Amino acid sequence: MEQTKKNTATRKSREMSELSLLYEVSQALGRSLEIREVTGPVLNALAEKMGMTRGTLTLLNRNSGEMYIEIAHGLSEIQKKKGRYQIGEGVTGKVVETGQPAIVPHISDEPLFLDRTGSRKDLHKTDISYICVPIKIGTEVIGALSADRLFDETISLKEDVRLLSIIASMVAQAVRLRQETQEERELLIQENLRLQSELKEKFRPSNIIGNSKGIREVYQLIAQVSKSTATALIRGESGTGKELIANAIHFNSLRASKPLVKVNCAALPETVLESELFGHEKGAFTGATSMRKGRFELSHGGTIFLDEVGDLPPMVQIRLLRVLQEREFERVGGTQTMKIDVRVIAATNRNLETLMEKGNFRQDLYYRLNVFPIYVPPLRERKSDILLLTDFFVERYARANNKRIQRICTHAIDMLMSYHWPGNVRELENSIERAVLLSNEGVIYGYHLPPTLQTSAYSGTIPYGTLQGEVDRYERDLIMDALKTSRGNMSRAAKILGTTERIIGLRAQKYDIDSKRFRT
Repeated sequence: MEQTKKNTATRKSREMSELSLLYEVSQALGRSLEIREVTGPVLNALAEKMGMTRGTLTLLNRNSGEMYIEIAHGLSEIQKKKGRYQIGEGVTGKVVETGQPAIVPHISDEPLFLDRTGSRKDLHKTDISYICVPIKIGTEVIGALSADRLFDETISLKEDVRLLSIIASMVAQAVRLRQETQEERELLIQENLRLQSELKEKFRPSNIIGNSKGIREVYQLIAQVSKSTATALIRGESGTGKELIANAIHFNSLRASKPLVKVNCAALPETVLESELFGHEKGAFTGATSMRKGRFELSHGGTIFLDEVGDLPPMVQIRLLRVLQEREFERVGGTQTMKIDVRVIAATNRNLETLMEKGNFRQDLYYRLNVFPIYVPPLRERKSDILLLTDFFVERYARANNKRIQRICTHAIDMLMSYHWPGNVRELENSIERAVLLSNEGVIYGYHLPPTLQTSAYSGTIPYGTLQGEVDRYERDLIMDALKTSRGNMSRAAKILGTTERIIGLRAQKYDIDSKRFRT
């Protein structure tokens, strides 16, 4: 009799707790449909009134098919981030897949229980029960609500499932709103990334070839500076394409319809350079028979490109500094001050910092020029661009010389890729032009390239040429070309050469050719 009274009292106490919990949920839903404002207090109440040690609200992303923990009780932020599952994966994944609740009395005995969050590491010390119910809108499962508690024989887990199922149905609409908001946010993020990628591709200057990381950074800098009027300083080794960068900046700027005037500061002596830049009046010096406008005047409203600015003489540096500061100057031998609106782009392959230390370059001029620096990497630092540039130059010079070049042999490609290119893109262009002129077979071979690119490892040369040496070299080239065509497939390469796979394998071993390098 006494036991019956205790059971009745326990049942009534549990019912009161459930009613109190459901009332809190309805009150929260009445205030807001924001899932965090609703479910957070619910999970806390479950922990307080139902003895739940951990609880999670898991949402399903319908686009990716992935489930993730949106709200949790008893988990750290790091543990929450680890809680990601695919449909059908683990207990939670099965609940979402089948739409049926799951009861696990002892999670240590359940192989499907993954504990991906890592929050239940000490399973040998405490036995934990786990329940999980689906959250549905009609017949569609949109998430799951789960809880775990210490195992107790006196507690009915079916009653916990019943309570969680009621709560899941109450918060389902709020969960749907959160799910749709999250999916829309992810779609917007993906669309934003796609548009940024398209903009980068769209802006890529048509006069510059390359897709390496270094050259993509240059593209980004061009995009940032083009629409402004800021002075740009392009730095890099000789032959890297600094003039092309200047062209790209000007023709993608608001001054594109205005003139782009170029001056090579290293190609003219000091007396002539000053007159070239600023112009001169009639009679200013011997031979000045008439007034002449300088390059700055001619570039009014547009852009002036000062190449090799590190070679400017000291007196010209002073006058250039005034132009940059005041946007005004006088012609040589003149007294009238000329006002100009011009954008300055300078370039140099010299170390201006070292020149300043030696007193050969003015510090104030350096800071006026170095407003927006752009570093163009040398070709040896952008190896992935070599083949793109090679294809471009082959097509250009084949068309210019009425030749049909169908391919470049592997031997020649290896030589191009292994060379250090001290002359950068200019040297590569000259090498390809030479190779196109020498080729009469529609193919560029290694021996068409300049001697500076030839190495013993790739050219197969030996101190004294022999018939066997030349035969071996030619055989090695044939095998490498066949493997290149077959993407490293030895059987197909053997068919191309009209022999057996065994012979190809033996020859490849003889010449130390790794077929894997040709696989894609």
